[in-house]
Amino acid sequence: MTTPAEFYERDRAWHPPAQTPIYKTSVTRSPQYALLSLQQSVSEITGPTFGHTDIDPLDRDLIHNYAKDGGSAIGERIILHGRVLDENARPIPNTLVEIWQANAGGRYRHKKDTYLAPIDPNFGGCGRTLTDENGHYYFRTVKPGAYPWRNYVNSWRPAHIHMSIFGTAFCQRLITQCYFEGDPLIERCPIVNTIPDMAAQGQLVAALDMNATIPLDTIAYKFDIVLRGRRSTMFENRLDGN
Repeated sequence: MTTPAEFYERDRAWHPPAQTPIYKTSVTRSPQYALLSLQQSVSEITGPTFGHTDIDPLDRDLIHNYAKDGGSAIGERIILHGRVLDENARPIPNTLVEIWQANAGGRYRHKKDTYLAPIDPNFGGCGRTLTDENGHYYFRTVKPGAYPWRNYVNSWRPAHIHMSIFGTAFCQRLITQCYFEGDPLIERCPIVNTIPDMAAQGQLVAALDMNATIPLDTIAYKFDIVLRGRRSTMFENRLDGN
């Protein structure tokens, strides 16, 4: 038995810096001293496993998974789908993908959300699924609405879905946000603009996918997710750890 190989170091030029004054709360939440570099241990390069018995098929359908008495969520019905890959372009199967989002009016089902948009009684805003053997995932949901937030006087968040992807190890886990092609608020968002590379910003935008759209029913968006890749290690004349 071999020890799994370590994962690549994160590209600090690709990820946003911890402190970005245009995103005001990052100033008080960011570290004040240089980060420490730690060797990856077995606890980081191995991770949790999930089985299909842990997931209900309805968990991926946010239109119905919170609805009462045969109802359904209100809003523009969408499919969000894609693949989870690593930096070596290899699919990551059987990994947990979780999402949470505001409703079609831009309001979260959370006691501290006081936005004036109404609560949808048939929409909980949370879902989860496992990727298949080729790293594919999909959700059915409603497109979330934009909402105001107290960054500057007239700051609005673009429509977005929060995502958590576990990968194959704890240090591979990613928490991110998915935006939607064509939204004019994306380029004005202070959080999006903390990312220094325009290409990296573009990777957060789900592309309209007419081929996966269901006519007269549901618009589809495609959003691929790339997690950290493993380094290659030699074991008995073959590559291992990938």
